[in-house]
Amino acid sequence: MSRRLFVTGMFAALAGAVPVAAGRPAAGATARRPHRGAVLRAKPAKVSIGPRTVTTWTYDGLLPGPRIEATAGGLVRAKLVNGLPAETTVHWHGIRLDARMDGAPGYTQKAVPPGGTFDYVFTVPDPGTYFYHSHVGMQNDRGLYGPLIVADPHEPLGYDQEFTVVLDDWVDGVGGTPDDALRRLNASTAHDDTLRSTLLGGVVGELRHPYHLVNGRAAETPEVFVSKPGRLVRFRVINAAADTAFRVALGGHRMAVTHTDGFPCAPVAVDTFLIGMGERYDFLVRLDDGAFPLVAEAEGKRARAFAIVRTSPRAAAPRSDVRLRELSQRMLRYADLTSRQADTLPRPSRSVTVTLGMRPSGNEWTLNDRLAADPMRLQVERGETIRIVLDNQSPMWHPMHLHGHTFQVRTSSGPRGPRKDTVNILPRERLNIDVRADNPGEWMFHCHNLYHQEQGMMGTLGYGPATRKMKH
Repeated sequence: MSRRLFVTGMFAALAGAVPVAAGRPAAGATARRPHRGAVLRAKPAKVSIGPRTVTTWTYDGLLPGPRIEATAGGLVRAKLVNGLPAETTVHWHGIRLDARMDGAPGYTQKAVPPGGTFDYVFTVPDPGTYFYHSHVGMQNDRGLYGPLIVADPHEPLGYDQEFTVVLDDWVDGVGGTPDDALRRLNASTAHDDTLRSTLLGGVVGELRHPYHLVNGRAAETPEVFVSKPGRLVRFRVINAAADTAFRVALGGHRMAVTHTDGFPCAPVAVDTFLIGMGERYDFLVRLDDGAFPLVAEAEGKRARAFAIVRTSPRAAAPRSDVRLRELSQRMLRYADLTSRQADTLPRPSRSVTVTLGMRPSGNEWTLNDRLAADPMRLQVERGETIRIVLDNQSPMWHPMHLHGHTFQVRTSSGPRGPRKDTVNILPRERLNIDVRADNPGEWMFHCHNLYHQEQGMMGTLGYGPATRKMKH
């Protein structure tokens, strides 16, 4: 079945929930121009997040960093210029790329020293919504991230306009730095039990960030997305946060989720969805006339990121504390997501179990009882498909991310679960993901809660016998 028929047919089944004009060129077709290269200047900068100006680390003084656009099958060229007082790298999150370009310090690349440069040049094989970020220490909890949008040269969806929504939690320059926050966590055995969510199975995170942002803007001075009534709009939502899952809804509208982590799925009509750190979701919506709240509730933290979608210049702006019924209505589940037949992986030839744990210290997170300093390694051979059984025996949920590959989540709804690169697993839950070993290298496999990653929850997936790890 072609991708066009797959998407068009599934939207027909939604019968009026979110109409689609299949076959028309999508807005955002300019993203299909050849990629001419980018320069990412990592440097300290002062940026306004709305209610205050903070000093942080950025790419080119922007928050988020520059939007990079490419076309599936084409090249991305990006020169990193390190103007920071520390070494750094750039990781291209979700891209199945050459291992030497992955930006994983100590594994595939030596970190770039202050004053140094590095040329990232790689093919982007798959269209979709991705992002890039630093992969050194706590730098990703500063401003070192930005969107990477890969256009489909045969885009099957017809829509009038698209918006990119980058979510973040923010602490840098507000009572300290992310490194200060990590030191405090490392000095304690306690967790903040007031940060709780039934949806995420208990405690949701390690700290309360003072701000939550949409495209670098806090709720007090929100980002405004301007459109017109009746337009069919594609929203690309990226969770670049360090410690916060968000529950996303658009006031007064239902949405049709069409992609997860870049890959298409049979469209699902929902009112809201939960997006963990590192995940991405695309959805389509036919906009009404007015000004509508786009809300990303910081799950379990009694806070929110907030933006406005405006189709009428005269409509009153919604308040940032508006109550949305959509947030408590039909929520997306992994079991609702069905991949294309073409994206279904072969049956696995074997299974391995990865146990997620926490040591008694309360601030050491493990994979198969190993910390990042002596990491768990899953050995694979090129061409095989393996099943990884994620067994979360820790007291918290974890968004697990695999570099250089996508995997298929095996749900109760059948063999065509979604293709993803980041998946949320709850406490005491077991979840099966199938991985096709088709991209040789030594790849990080870790929790995308940045604090858990830095407290040890980092392993690898490697091809063939282990070789000596690259030195920094």
